[in-house]
Amino acid sequence: MRKHKKRFVIVLLLCLGAAGIAILYGISREKKTRALSLIYIPKVEDGSNDFWTSLISGTRMAAEDYGVEITILAPDNETDVESQNEFLAQAIEEKPDAIIFTPISLTESNDLLDQAVQADIPITFIDSYTEEEVQSITVATDNLEAGKLLGEYARTFLDEGEEIAVVGHVQGASTAVEREEGFREGLGALSDNIVDVVFCDSDYEKAFDLTVELMEKYPDLKMIAGLNEYSFVGAARAVKAMGAEEQIMVLGVDSSQEAVSLMEEGIIRGIVVQKSYKMGYIGVRETVAMLRGETYETNVDSGCELVTPENMYTSDIEKLIFPFDSDESRE
Repeated sequence: MRKHKKRFVIVLLLCLGAAGIAILYGISREKKTRALSLIYIPKVEDGSNDFWTSLISGTRMAAEDYGVEITILAPDNETDVESQNEFLAQAIEEKPDAIIFTPISLTESNDLLDQAVQADIPITFIDSYTEEEVQSITVATDNLEAGKLLGEYARTFLDEGEEIAVVGHVQGASTAVEREEGFREGLGALSDNIVDVVFCDSDYEKAFDLTVELMEKYPDLKMIAGLNEYSFVGAARAVKAMGAEEQIMVLGVDSSQEAVSLMEEGIIRGIVVQKSYKMGYIGVRETVAMLRGETYETNVDSGCELVTPENMYTSDIEKLIFPFDSDESRE
């Protein structure tokens, strides 16, 4: 009798195991055949900013190429954490197959991200991330390296004691923190030349006004480094408006058509350009691979390049500063 009972239990367990495998197989098969739904929540959707335009275009192109649905929910500016969290809560309520997220804050979305994980919604971070590691995938520029590249280049123009100011974008954002840290590392001993760090909240006009104030406060200022497009383009506009381009050089991270024009005029002396289209494209591509049970990368450095007046019209650099939807952008 005991033998029969034991045999029955073993058969039952085997049946349950087979049923579980069948269910998992069915779920995997369903995800491979049906249209997946993704929600992407960037920091902002701003048609005047080439970085965000290019990055979001990359996510949309990848969604089209891989046959998935993607919805973009974006605040009106890069400092609006409250609106971004409202969109995140909405996304959790809609329960897509995955949420792709570019957090404004290192900490202020943690509770909602935990809710998403508890609801079995995978998270992919693009461009920036939070202190809490809740993501399945991260695709971003190595921002320490980007800042270091800029600092090393800046160092070639500076002598001991010449003053530098930094115009950051959003205080506390992972990108701002790491780029400033990398910039100081690249400057080496000349990091002591940094006399001030201000934050423009990713607003061109605020960057302009802050730069004018910096020039008044530090009349011997030699260099301004802006840590994103809003920062350094706003700074360059101010330097140009004040006729200070012979005294103050501007460097930055990111690119735009205006930045290219300002570089041609000699106001901007160098920029580190992120591969924003590639970043968006790969973020969606790897998320889809994960959802379909295929091999995927969990941590991708999308890369960056130093662009100067000397190399800006080489073929590889032109593809970065004049972005277009090429196959190479998707690699």
